Amino acid sequence: MKVYYAKDIRNICLAGHAGAGKTSLAEAMLFLAGASDRLGKVADGNSILDYDPIEKDRRTSISTAMAPLEWKSTKINIIDTPGLFDFAGGVAEGMRAADAALVVLAAGGDFAVGAEKACKAATKRNIAKMFAVTRCDAEHADFYRTFEAIKTEYPAETCPIVVPVMDGDNVKGYYNFVEGKAFAYTNGKASEFSVDGDAHIEELQAAFTEAIANADEELMEKYFMEEPFTIDEIRNGLKAGIASGDIYPVFACSGLNLDAVDLLLHGIVSFAPSALDAASEKDLPVDENGDLAAICFKTIADPFVGKMSFFKVISGKLEASASAYNPRTEKTERFGKLIISKGGKQEDADVINAGDIGVITKLDETKTGDTLCSQKKIVELDGVDYSAPCLFKAVKVKKKGEEEKVATSLRRLMEEDPTINFATNTETREQVLSGLGEQHLEVVSAKLKTKFGVDVDLVVPRVAYRETIRKVSDAQGRHKKQSGGHGQFGDVWIRFEPYMGEEDFVFTSDEVVGGAVPKNFFPAVEKGLRECIAKGIIAGYPMVGIKAALHDGSYHAVDSSEMAFKTAASLAFKAAIPNAAPTILEPIGTLKAYMPGDNLGDIMSSVTKRRGRVLGMGPVENEPKMQVLEAEVPMAAMSDFAIDLRSVTQGRGYFSLDFARYEDAPKDVADMVIADAKAREEEE
Repeated sequence: MKVYYAKDIRNICLAGHAGAGKTSLAEAMLFLAGASDRLGKVADGNSILDYDPIEKDRRTSISTAMAPLEWKSTKINIIDTPGLFDFAGGVAEGMRAADAALVVLAAGGDFAVGAEKACKAATKRNIAKMFAVTRCDAEHADFYRTFEAIKTEYPAETCPIVVPVMDGDNVKGYYNFVEGKAFAYTNGKASEFSVDGDAHIEELQAAFTEAIANADEELMEKYFMEEPFTIDEIRNGLKAGIASGDIYPVFACSGLNLDAVDLLLHGIVSFAPSALDAASEKDLPVDENGDLAAICFKTIADPFVGKMSFFKVISGKLEASASAYNPRTEKTERFGKLIISKGGKQEDADVINAGDIGVITKLDETKTGDTLCSQKKIVELDGVDYSAPCLFKAVKVKKKGEEEKVATSLRRLMEEDPTINFATNTETREQVLSGLGEQHLEVVSAKLKTKFGVDVDLVVPRVAYRETIRKVSDAQGRHKKQSGGHGQFGDVWIRFEPYMGEEDFVFTSDEVVGGAVPKNFFPAVEKGLRECIAKGIIAGYPMVGIKAALHDGSYHAVDSSEMAFKTAASLAFKAAIPNAAPTILEPIGTLKAYMPGDNLGDIMSSVTKRRGRVLGMGPVENEPKMQVLEAEVPMAAMSDFAIDLRSVTQGRGYFSLDFARYEDAPKDVADMVIADAKAREEEE
């Protein structure tokens, strides 16, 4: 592929609900433009963009894929993103690299949640929005129902560009309002036909003209004067309106049989913002002769090529065998090969100009979200806006001894997918994996097996409970041992009582009088107690909220030692705590759940069933259709809340959960925790 400059580049992110036909439409665009020699199909597992073995097996996209095409002397970088919410990280990557979002909907459907999310993501990135309604020729499909759904969502901005011409329930062809012509299709080949007298087309023509007029004051004056627009005025009005966000163009098509896909490609080339117009960031002009500034928006660990870092170049150019500065690492990295990604295939490149997208191989230090720039002009571009993980699972290896291999493998996968998080909980001794949903974690588990040969189970992680006491208890700890030579002697009286201060444990020794216990042994007594509270007597969880007062004891001038008093302290602990009303504490979290107002009652019920206490609710700023519910909930009851919230809200809901404090666990919960601890101890 020849080298392109920013004015002739369009970076387009395909996004929308799962199953809407994004990948099929992208495959049609690539085939029609001659970028592929066959029309790949998702259902057949032979698409260019769904090239990962797991994607082929599942027949759905799970990661962002890219491929360029050339159309009318313009390069279009197609960025195909997953529709499943569990793989929303791919949408974040695609939106970061794109200059326009092509939101794909299936004809006959409503304005799906995936389309809502795609539009929100595009708005957040401040990039242009376009709509493609595909599968218009499918049985029982109804383009006009979907068009009205878009118009209901965006009444002022929706502008029909290409619509189907109907003959009863069948699509006869497609009408292009820009050219004022209708085309019938056979095997992707267009032939013009007349639509004179079609009332539906005439009605939509008025909507098209009004949308163009709304984008420009001069055109609005002509519109009120009922003067016709010239073709140049239409084109310029569309281009300006799409760039400003005043117009959301709608293109009807059918990706599976190529119908009207050429009109969509014409529309992208003619009206979507070019990289020159849209790619400027941080006051950097989009100039291939400027200082280098490029953002890494995606990383892949390819088994054959090695690490592949995807970059969008904002300023300057990437050149083969060059090097650049990374402000995060404060290091200069030398490039490996420079390539263009075409789905699962690669093509070597010598240069990637400003506004374009390319891949650098074998960058050891660079991560997704990093900037590479010239050391003469250091700049850090905005990273990728990923969603935070919301579902947590403990990783259990099926083959003992592979825990370290799991950790190494997951760190590799985290480079590819920053929506994964992994950490070892030192308290529960579990490896905990987190992600965006069940399918997400299932795919991670599958990759562990196929890529790294590690077989694991994912289970509900243990909760970090605590133990405390509710009564005062005083006990003696006396350690005396004679084994020839110097013996061991330590004797202490310690009073244990509940403590409500900020510290987990407080030790005092100011009640000791007359040197009953020498001061030099106080630290040993405290150390012995601190070791004891690390593992409580009920279920083995750390103890908190305890004050221990050393108030009496005795010593031996020869046999007493720090070790003897440390042992005596532990004996006092073991004697006193069972009589101090020990109890289990459970962690309580502060929940903020966001959902459409219609779902508030169902989510409130779900929170209540989880023993949550609702604190309040109200509207969400800048999201008029959303409500926020605030509550305090036992964190142990929240392991599947993400699944419940997504199910009830159809994917619109999201939440945050932050640790607040510990509270007494109800008796049934405490009994369950104790029984679980005993069972675990027997296993070990």
